Amino acid sequence: MAKTKKTEEVVNTAVPAGYVPTLKKLYREQIVPKLMKEFSYTTVMQVPKLVKITINQGVGDATADKKLVENAQQELTLIAGQKAVTTLSKKDISNFKLRKGNPIGVKVTLRASKMYEFLERLIRISLPRIRDFNGISEKMDGKGNYTLGIKEQIIFPEIDIDKISKILGLEITFVTTAKTDEEAHALLREFGLPFKKHNN
Repeated sequence: MAKTKKTEEVVNTAVPAGYVPTLKKLYREQIVPKLMKEFSYTTVMQVPKLVKITINQGVGDATADKKLVENAQQELTLIAGQKAVTTLSKKDISNFKLRKGNPIGVKVTLRASKMYEFLERLIRISLPRIRDFNGISEKMDGKGNYTLGIKEQIIFPEIDIDKISKILGLEITFVTTAKTDEEAHALLREFGLPFKKHNN
């Protein structure tokens, strides 16, 4: 997959002056007051924030085919709306014919407007495209962050299924300022992440 005009446009897209993403506005106007009431915060500064979203994609066959990493990098750039970078092996692993410094995947870190835009697309467009979708796991990491595993990159409409060379999964990590999993869960729930509902 050669570098396409589409990926160039994604990387070079500038955010218009004064633009406020829908979910950022939702956070300020609705989520902050709701969480202040739910957790009895005494100041707005105590309300947890979404700091960044990181997307990681491992490419298992990268040691045999470097082209797979290039393709994954371009696909993730389209998905995230920001240029993805290559991740490298930190040590030699002879069983996998892996040497330190070899490319093993791609990642991107989203903040500010691009973070909110990606989150909105994920919630409203991509997750509902998962076959037999019934919500996402509620398991947090114990530190107020949450990682969502996606089995196939083709749930993202930015990906042309006819042009992909390999089905790849990816991990999306939501990093928050929440001090507890309960607070982080409430924050992400209010943004609209569709956690599985439990029947009482």
